[in-house]
Amino acid sequence: MSGPSLNGDTRIGVYVCHCGTNIAGPIDVEAVTEYAAGLPGVVVARAYKYMCSDPGQELITHDILEEGLDRVVVASCSPSLHEETFRRAVAKGGVNPYLFQMVNIREHGSWVHDDVEMATAKAKDLVRAGVARVRFHRPLEPRRVPVDGSAMVVGGGIAGIHAALTLANAGKHVYLVEREPTIGGHMAQFDKTFPTLDCAACILTPKMTQVRNHPNITLWTMAEVVEVDGFVGAYRVKVRHEPRFIIEDACVGCLECIDVCVFRNGKTPDEFNLGLSKRKPIYIPFPQAVPQVVVIDPEACIEFRAGCRKKTCVEVCADRNAIDFQQVATFDEVEVGTIVLATGFKTFDAGRIPYYGYGRYDNVYTALEVERLVNAAGPTTGEVVLRDGRTPQSVGIIHCVGSRDENTNTHCSRVCCMYSLKLAHLMKEKTGAEVYNFYIDMRTPGKGMEEFYNRVGSEGVHFIRGKVGDVYPEAGDTGRLVLQAEDTLLGRIRKIPVDMVVLATGIEPQSDAEDVRRLFNITCSAGGFFMERHPKLAPVSTFTDGVFLAGTCQGPRDIPDTVAQAGAAAAEALALIDAGSILLEPNTAFVSAEDCSGCKTCIGMCPYQAIAHIDGKAVINEVLCKGCGTCVAACPSGAIHQNLFDDDEIFEEILGVLIHA
Repeated sequence: MSGPSLNGDTRIGVYVCHCGTNIAGPIDVEAVTEYAAGLPGVVVARAYKYMCSDPGQELITHDILEEGLDRVVVASCSPSLHEETFRRAVAKGGVNPYLFQMVNIREHGSWVHDDVEMATAKAKDLVRAGVARVRFHRPLEPRRVPVDGSAMVVGGGIAGIHAALTLANAGKHVYLVEREPTIGGHMAQFDKTFPTLDCAACILTPKMTQVRNHPNITLWTMAEVVEVDGFVGAYRVKVRHEPRFIIEDACVGCLECIDVCVFRNGKTPDEFNLGLSKRKPIYIPFPQAVPQVVVIDPEACIEFRAGCRKKTCVEVCADRNAIDFQQVATFDEVEVGTIVLATGFKTFDAGRIPYYGYGRYDNVYTALEVERLVNAAGPTTGEVVLRDGRTPQSVGIIHCVGSRDENTNTHCSRVCCMYSLKLAHLMKEKTGAEVYNFYIDMRTPGKGMEEFYNRVGSEGVHFIRGKVGDVYPEAGDTGRLVLQAEDTLLGRIRKIPVDMVVLATGIEPQSDAEDVRRLFNITCSAGGFFMERHPKLAPVSTFTDGVFLAGTCQGPRDIPDTVAQAGAAAAEALALIDAGSILLEPNTAFVSAEDCSGCKTCIGMCPYQAIAHIDGKAVINEVLCKGCGTCVAACPSGAIHQNLFDDDEIFEEILGVLIHA
């Protein structure tokens, strides 16, 4: 590829895009093109309606060959959209693709100005700066690094399960890391799924079993990632395994140890059933748990406090000897090419809204607690019984608890309306109760959703458009609670007594999302969910190459959307692995060793941990460097430089903006 000198013989082509009316509306494109033609070194200046189209790209390639261009400037939209497109067109003409400069006259010009004269003048300034800068570009070559053939999926809910199976079925080895004793996530707690009312366990447990039995999946439960080093294609991940106090390979899941435990009735709140029942110190989360291996809770087991004299669990397991009270945390370190984050969500803490009475009134439940009550495998074997022993004759379901609220979360949790309708149907089916849904707006987008809404309405469920302002006990010793709300359709306050209140709690990021973000060097949105690289063009990618997002860790979504996104994340990871290697942008920083004073200022400033201190000098790992320029700006010695952002390029661009030709 050509690499012309930096003297006055450079031959520059300038191409200005109309972008329909996005640019050509507020900017006089022809005037900008005519102006560009008179700039020093410019031998060709053209305007075209859509430069990113095939004819637009061919125009650039043709001019390079016919006019002998050695530099190209395209004035159009954001480089994040089409810089690579135009680089390919330049390379097709035989010019090094980094001898190209993209000028953003859409976001920086037409979209921020209404005055045509002002917008056009600014576009001329930006084009002049781009032409001045591109003369000092130097030919660069991207670097290719190999990609390890294995992947890691962090999180064992439905998103992590689907992503792991997709990768494993393609022949890649997958490490699936889950911090709970079993995979399955929140979906394992559900009774049925909307809008088809399929049994959640019937859908989920076969996939859980596939994970356990798949030869390409290494399943680690009660495990957490504690350290991540390396870079795309070669991540070194350290995983901590919490002691289960059971030797997994020896346990056959007979559950006899649970039966003989001296704590006959159980004393510890069952986390899987959200405290609606008790469990023993030795337990299995739910009957279909994967792996089908019990776990001992050291906080509840008497052996870890005073020593258990009977040790009946050890006796009944004598032939297999699977119980080991001496277990300690262990660590594994593996190398993987890509990582899929599927760390899920937490439900909103309803206690944060005190006037709904959660935690104060016995018969106020969260939606997830009701999921366990209506579940045949739940604490009441599917019979809806209140804490005071009654079967509810009237139920009030309050939507948007912790969602669409400036005091808690402004975002919509996307699933609350639909699962509230589902619970209304199930409560009606199981108890025959009068069910009242208090909603702000009913949101039922998606296949079969609106039909399900109509079905529930036809079953006699009451819909009240209004936000509940208070929940309080009914006068007298009735045991009922009054829901007070303004019915915006009727235009009056309504007070409705019910036996049971169900709070449709929203979806929030996990409590440790910020720690996970730092661990994997990704970013979070304002709401705390992990941020994708681009909401439309790269919805499962992150700004850290090789790390992808799946499911509700990226934002609220239902099960079908979660599975679809998990498949997309797996496909992105698979494409990266199958490529065998990855091209890295050459716009990295580098150190002039003779100028480096060894002060280490740059090391602490680098957000990508790409700089090391070796033999008294700073050394930059090109693979880890993302070209952010932080170290270049921070270096007190001026020893660090960056490809595509050399001082002469930057100064010429600044002068080009400030000084009219």
